[in-house]
Amino acid sequence: MGDPAWYLVLTKPAAERTAQRNLQRQGYEVYCPRLIRPVLRRSRWVERVGALFPRYLFVQLDAARQSLGPVRSTLGVSGIVHFGDEAARVPRQIIDELRARADPVSGLHRLQRRRAFDPGASVRVIAGALEGLQGVFEREAGEDRAVILLSLLGRRTPVCVEAGLLTTNAAG
Repeated sequence: MGDPAWYLVLTKPAAERTAQRNLQRQGYEVYCPRLIRPVLRRSRWVERVGALFPRYLFVQLDAARQSLGPVRSTLGVSGIVHFGDEAARVPRQIIDELRARADPVSGLHRLQRRRAFDPGASVRVIAGALEGLQGVFEREAGEDRAVILLSLLGRRTPVCVEAGLLTTNAAG
């Protein structure tokens, strides 16, 4: 029995799950890291699960027992990533690190939230009741809310809005 190696596989568009199921049915170990991320839908932010690396997944096989040949013709697979004549091998440490960074319960990855704006930054509301209004970012107000200063009735008024509905104000 040889040393199993991980290979990088390119899937057809939006077919990561299909390729994963079909490869697993053939006895391959497959790792397809999944990501939970916020998506704007109808002026509301919802969490959506998708591939961390769209169109890619990792397949482990023992070259002494298994071949990459059947992987190429698996439903959902577009091909195997190559560097020159060699199939792209992925070091085991990378797979281990990816798995370690995933949530231990759900197995999903969550991108680190970065601070959206610096205090005093010019911002614009992109959706919702205040859509199109321009203001000044004052501070974060919890994990997903922000306080911005809007010019209302001739004075600057602090307003709390969903942070995801703000963008930098290119005109500001």
